Amino acid sequence: MATNISTQPAKASGTYRIGGDVTVNRLGYGAMQITGPGVWGDPKDPAEAGRVLRRAVELGVTFIDTADSYGPFVSEMLIREALHPYADDLVIATKAGLTRAGPGDWRPVGRPEYLRQQCELSLRHLGLDTIPLYQLHRIDPKVPLADQLGELALLQQEGKIRHIGLSEVSVAQIEQSRAITTITSVQNLYNLANRSAEDVLEYCERNDLAFIPWFPIATGELARPGGPLDAISTAHGASPAQLALAWLLRRSPVMLPIPGTSSVAHLEENVGAADVRLTDDEFESLAKAS
Repeated sequence: MATNISTQPAKASGTYRIGGDVTVNRLGYGAMQITGPGVWGDPKDPAEAGRVLRRAVELGVTFIDTADSYGPFVSEMLIREALHPYADDLVIATKAGLTRAGPGDWRPVGRPEYLRQQCELSLRHLGLDTIPLYQLHRIDPKVPLADQLGELALLQQEGKIRHIGLSEVSVAQIEQSRAITTITSVQNLYNLANRSAEDVLEYCERNDLAFIPWFPIATGELARPGGPLDAISTAHGASPAQLALAWLLRRSPVMLPIPGTSSVAHLEENVGAADVRLTDDEFESLAKAS
């Protein structure tokens, strides 16, 4: 298979080294939407889910983000079915710390024995000996943070995970966590229309932590006809979603967007964002508009 940017456009997004030693192409893929409605159960079309995953890798995606709670475990098992044995450069990140009682139901659980159990299950479901990036999906307010991260640190010492990340945290929580163990990534809600985590992103930039924005392609009112994205979309021949992703990629070198989809066509559109190059004026115009 050809490996140039024309056939693997995700390579045009540039690279980042998670933890200084795990290199990924910056535009990745989030595997939440390949499950059933409400992120619960099997997808309506498992074969299409497999095609999406395989096509992502064909397009040069080397970073796939999932979680034990997506399904639960459905996403992880689909990834293994579609992609195992994995390419040498493919990095799969997963998460634990949210339990599921049904569609759309998410509850934090950070007891050490639970996190250990979920890590062992993720290793089995993904077919991995070591998880390259294991993220605490939510901090459980009922469990001391030192107990939650301490267990992940033990799993790291045992060789079951390589790097530890956090999700939906404040700057203060990142600093508390870094006092307990080494943190290499943060995954917070962030997109062109919602930048409430700007202070977290700036902290990650200063400390060279990967920032993984979830829900990265929300554009809100910016995409309305005649809105701020309209003229720029026309100039680049790009969709609003592609502009939103291009803006994120330009916003910071530590940014690793993970747009998700259950459609091959949407996947190809999203990955095409890596080829969109905003001018200084376009970047600033979009930043101010939102």
